[in-house]
Amino acid sequence: MKDFELWLEFEEVDPGNWDVTNEACNIHIQMKDGREYGINVWTYDVFKKIVELDQKCGNNLNGLYLIPPDLFVKELTRDCIEKTIQDLLDIDDLEKVLNTSIISKTDI
Repeated sequence: MKDFELWLEFEEVDPGNWDVTNEACNIHIQMKDGREYGINVWTYDVFKKIVELDQKCGNNLNGLYLIPPDLFVKELTRDCIEKTIQDLLDIDDLEKVLNTSIISKTDI
């Protein structure tokens, strides 16, 4: 039995019209212990698409850099995301395994 429930944007907003390998979405994770997470998820392929869009539109210094999402996955499917979240939780709490490189001065 999983210790979490998932809300997946691609299942709720225009289901069936998402490119599961070249898209981004938001997900919500509700843990059985009451903790909740909102995570921005991109597929590997959408990375290149977003950089090209930034170059075309002039964002992020014309694609010189890109602020990444919280998580990259192979595809936007319930199966892929459930397996990914479970694997991350098997490692540690999500707040410890995602975006761990950002340190505030108050954390030091």
